Formats: sequence, structure tokens, C-alpha cells
Amino acid sequence: MADTSGTMDRARARRTRTTSRPGTMRLIDAFGYRLPLAGVVSILHRLSGALMFVLLPFVVWLFDVTLSSEASYERFTAAYAVGIGGVPAWLVKFVTLALIWALLHHAISGVRHLWMDVTHSVTKEQGRTSAIVTLAGSIGLTLILMGKLFGWY
Repeated sequence: MADTSGTMDRARARRTRTTSRPGTMRLIDAFGYRLPLAGVVSILHRLSGALMFVLLPFVVWLFDVTLSSEASYERFTAAYAVGIGGVPAWLVKFVTLALIWALLHHAISGVRHLWMDVTHSVTKEQGRTSAIVTLAGSIGLTLILMGKLFGWY
């Protein structure tokens, strides 16, 4: 008969490792982690893509309304002045602003990811710096376009 004591010890060690692991992670547990800035930008890249997908019907509606006729274009511009039906103008502007941020952040973050893929030499410091540039660029451009959207200039 073959000696199976080594096999038994390995099996016991494997069972001990698997039973000592914590349970599955819950979503609330994720808020306890402190992600690096590059991780936050990566998550925001995914969220901005999802937001653009969810707001796609709104974009199609905007495109349809603005191109249908001159009267429908007037109705479109009135939506930003007085609202649409029961939806106030500030909410229409807020949804538009969310779409603007999502588009800008997703585009800038996509360029960041392309740059990292092309160079193949990304250090932690380069990742952090490019994450700062991505956040600053998307937020800065969104604020500039927010001023235009709200008629501040």
C-alpha cells in the first residue's frame, strides 16, 4: 500500500485554508476600502459608461426633437427655460449636465487607458498623475459647459 499521510496532510491544509477565509464580500463592505485615485477613476469610467447607456433614450429624444422642425426646436429650447410637462427646467439641465460629465469623463478616461495600453510602461506615479489629469479635465470642462448651459456667459 502507498503512504497516503502526505496526501492527507495536504488535504487537511487545503480545508483549513478554505474554512478560514472570510465569507463573500457584501457591497457595504466595499465602502470600507480606500482605493487609490487611479482605482476611483477606473470605477468612474465604468459608471460614466453606464450613465451614458441609461441616458441614451434621452439623447435620442434630444436629437429627434432638435432636427424634426423649427417648431420642435423651439419646444426643445423652451424645455431648458420652463421645463417639460411636470419636469422643471433645472432638472432637465441637471440631466443634461450629468450626460455632459459622463461623456467628458468617459472620453478623457478612455484616452488615458489607450495611452497606458500603448506605452506599456505605467508606474504607480504615472497612474496617479494621469488620474489627476483625468479628474481635473473632466470636472473642469464640465464646469465650463455648465456655465454655458445655465447661461452664466
